[in-house]
Amino acid sequence: MALFYLVRHGEANYDHMLENGFWGFGRDFAPLSEKGKQQAEIAAKDIRLKNAELIVSSPYTRAMQTAQIISRETGIRVEVDIDLHEWIPDKNNQYETSEESFALAREFTKFIGEYPPGEKFRWESLSHMRKRMIRVADKYADFDKVILVGHGMVFRCLTYIEKMNPAEIIECTYQIGQPECEYSFT
Repeated sequence: MALFYLVRHGEANYDHMLENGFWGFGRDFAPLSEKGKQQAEIAAKDIRLKNAELIVSSPYTRAMQTAQIISRETGIRVEVDIDLHEWIPDKNNQYETSEESFALAREFTKFIGEYPPGEKFRWESLSHMRKRMIRVADKYADFDKVILVGHGMVFRCLTYIEKMNPAEIIECTYQIGQPECEYSFT
């Protein structure tokens, strides 16, 4: 059984992405804002993180920057796990505005994360996201303490979380084969 420290990335700055027309997956390149860097610095000093064996980060820039700040403070090495990425609002990466992304998130919530029988939508389903996160968690379940740096929506697949603020840390015990937790749509 592992103890995971789920760390949501610090606040991101999307201005450069929007100015340069980086839509769809291009938004994943958004770096931390100055406030986000400060949030990550504060989280990095949390005493709970000092005894972790490993930091595992989402491949998104904002998460990798947060993980790097924690690594610099703790001296713990960082690995990037591709499956730790954020929920995919559009599997074709065709959305062009934040508003469109938010509309897809509302649709995800309306359908409680699953496609109605016989229908397919643009967004990643909850069942797919949950399987992906279980793959991640299973890889690190034999460690004692691991810091996972990523995104609020995907972390809700591992433990019940209503809201997760930037750079917030939530403790989660995990063992392979444990029952699925309730997913919060709030």
